[in-house]
Amino acid sequence: MDQEREIIVGMKQRVMMVALFAVITSPVCAAKLSGPARILDGNTIEIEQSKLRLSGIEAPETDQICLDAHGRKWACGIAARDELIKHSNGRTWDCHTTGGDEYGRSGGSCFIEGEDVSAWMVRSGWALSSDPSTHTYVIYEVVASKAHAGLWSGAFIAPWDWRRGNKGTIIIGASSVPIDARELLLGSALLSDPPSSECLIKGAVDRNGERIYHLPGQLSYEQLDMTKKPGERWLCSEAEAEATGWRKAAR
Repeated sequence: MDQEREIIVGMKQRVMMVALFAVITSPVCAAKLSGPARILDGNTIEIEQSKLRLSGIEAPETDQICLDAHGRKWACGIAARDELIKHSNGRTWDCHTTGGDEYGRSGGSCFIEGEDVSAWMVRSGWALSSDPSTHTYVIYEVVASKAHAGLWSGAFIAPWDWRRGNKGTIIIGASSVPIDARELLLGSALLSDPPSSECLIKGAVDRNGERIYHLPGQLSYEQLDMTKKPGERWLCSEAEAEATGWRKAAR
């Protein structure tokens, strides 16, 4: 009797999961967007006032620093964003969106004149495949690494590791990794200066776990030491900050 009850319960759960999957993947939850894109970072765009995160890839954060072929630091996150802006060049994007993330962005696959933008980002070395298990874009990583393109021109940290950098973080690259790469990319002094003169907004996580950004001129801005707390970020615009889950400081 107990076994029969377990089978019935299991069948009900399976039916509920199938129904839920049908709702999630139904056209009601999906949308199509078309038009010129405003590029906020290498992962995030805005079309028709809708914010969208490119699916299947991870581009470097705008404050991310990489090392070039000579072991010198460069603002690879800014470069990735700017290369996507140049590639877009005001052309029309066609995006198919589904679901959303904790920051209110839809996920989506986007195309410019039929070309998969995510594939272009990985193939050009400006992003990594975010889900190697699907093998969707992994082959393009191989192409980019062999060509020493973009991030692969030197050494860098995978974007998901950059956000939580610690002693266990792996430094990767197409060829050799400089012996001092870890100190250069994870050293305590790294965040003391912005990666670019345009990225002057300070982002910090408060004691409640809320992501707060502080603008130059605000009282809190001068009080915030960017080398003291984990999770601190330099941000390049209020639009980028708000699209990635940051709230403006009250003062």
